[in-house]
Amino acid sequence: MRNDFCAFILTHGRPDNVKTWDTLQKAGFTYPVYVVIDDEDARADEYRERFGDRVIQFCKAEVAKTFDEMDNFDDRRAIVYARNVCHSLAVELGYRFYVQLDDDYTGFEYRTDSELNAKYRAVTSTLDGVFEALVAYLESSERIATVALSQGGDHIGGAPNVQPLGMRRKCMNSFVADTLRPLQFVGRINEDVNTYTTHGRRGELYFTVMQAKLVQVQTQASGGGMTDLYLDSGTYVKSFYSVIGCPSGVTVGVMGDPRGGSFRLHHDINWNRVAPKVLRQTQRRRHVEA
Repeated sequence: MRNDFCAFILTHGRPDNVKTWDTLQKAGFTYPVYVVIDDEDARADEYRERFGDRVIQFCKAEVAKTFDEMDNFDDRRAIVYARNVCHSLAVELGYRFYVQLDDDYTGFEYRTDSELNAKYRAVTSTLDGVFEALVAYLESSERIATVALSQGGDHIGGAPNVQPLGMRRKCMNSFVADTLRPLQFVGRINEDVNTYTTHGRRGELYFTVMQAKLVQVQTQASGGGMTDLYLDSGTYVKSFYSVIGCPSGVTVGVMGDPRGGSFRLHHDINWNRVAPKVLRQTQRRRHVEA
């Protein structure tokens, strides 16, 4: 095992429903795990009763001063504050690498076998190895800002639409990070998309690996966390933060199934404008005199 890696579970308002804690144990995760809550959580004492000294509490108002929230609202019911405090928490605890996890995971899955052939199976005892591989990949290049596990939506369509060996330039939900490369999120809502689009167009690399994925409760299906905020503001407001951060590459469009007549507003990313394709000078085409 490494001695420089830990996991943070970011949670708010549901100490009796931190699914990720039990899911990590069932999947064989043995690294230190900390439960991160904020000072505006009315159920903080209940967290301490259940998780004891593994609970870390931070001040939202102080963290809010350290990044661009992209609005002038006073509503801090958002996960971005917890995301941005993880760097300093890891440093204070003496870890170089960490992973941020939401609190609603019900499982982890492999999408390939050991020969990298497409094959689904649950992770039941080897989750340590999954995150050790992600940390090793992060170490392999100073250009990588963070790397994440895939989510269910990344695999919609199946083969050949989804390539299990590839990586996507997006990065959401689970973030493996290096404290030597401070990871800062922007925007009060939709912070993951805001960050990989705003910083991605500046040349920072954000990757989702497709060989493994996490399983989580459907958005807005459980109380607490950011559910109430999403229900109050709607997906239009949520998506528009990413337009503010990267107006040249992100728009708000319609998402849904025309057969079922169910639609919702969602961000739409033009990857040709978000992910720069800059060639090394050694690879540029040179003019050849006739």
